[in-house]
Amino acid sequence: MSQITFNGPAGRLEGVYHHGACAKLPVALVLHPHPLQGGTMHNRVTYTLYRAFAKQGLSVMRFNFRGVGSSEGSFDSGEGEVADAAAALDWLQSVNPKGNPLLVAGFSFGAWVAMQLLMRRPEVAGFISVSPPANLYDFNFLAPCPVSGMIVCGKKDDIVDEQSVDALVTKLNSQKGIQIDYRVLPQADHFYTNHLDTIYQYAVDYVTAAQQGQSLAYAANW
Repeated sequence: MSQITFNGPAGRLEGVYHHGACAKLPVALVLHPHPLQGGTMHNRVTYTLYRAFAKQGLSVMRFNFRGVGSSEGSFDSGEGEVADAAAALDWLQSVNPKGNPLLVAGFSFGAWVAMQLLMRRPEVAGFISVSPPANLYDFNFLAPCPVSGMIVCGKKDDIVDEQSVDALVTKLNSQKGIQIDYRVLPQADHFYTNHLDTIYQYAVDYVTAAQQGQSLAYAANW
């Protein structure tokens, strides 16, 4: 694990990067929750996803959006944060020229940013979206969604409404060629208190299935 800085559209951004042992394994980017609500790359869900990918041998980065920690700039209501994520993906590709495929994962606000990123970057082949805030942000840009992936939510989440996530999943699954592996944790709150091990295992499941070429929904594009 290495502390890094890289150029973003609004200044230098700080991150943490793990370089995988095999150059041909997938490369992953993990995005943190809302900067104005205490979200950082050290968020426990964000770190859990990062650790799961690293333990599976992937090259993976988590970083602070503009205005968070030592990252320069200031919050930009989502548009700038998508640009930050694109810059992070550029950096990942520059140090992993043979890394394939690309995976994006995000938690809450970070899930919304991640889903926008995959619409703009056709090289992204899959996603894990944890508590996508479908009741707080417009996800109609996923029309159509370019790739299949995994969506996770907690039934006791008091920030992201489960019904809105259900509706998002139903809409995505209705699109031609898209299959969402949807997992609901009955006892989980928004921060997955006492359920981080399950989030970890879900990420491992995703990567393992993709590497083995299994015909699971979330491995369809890998």
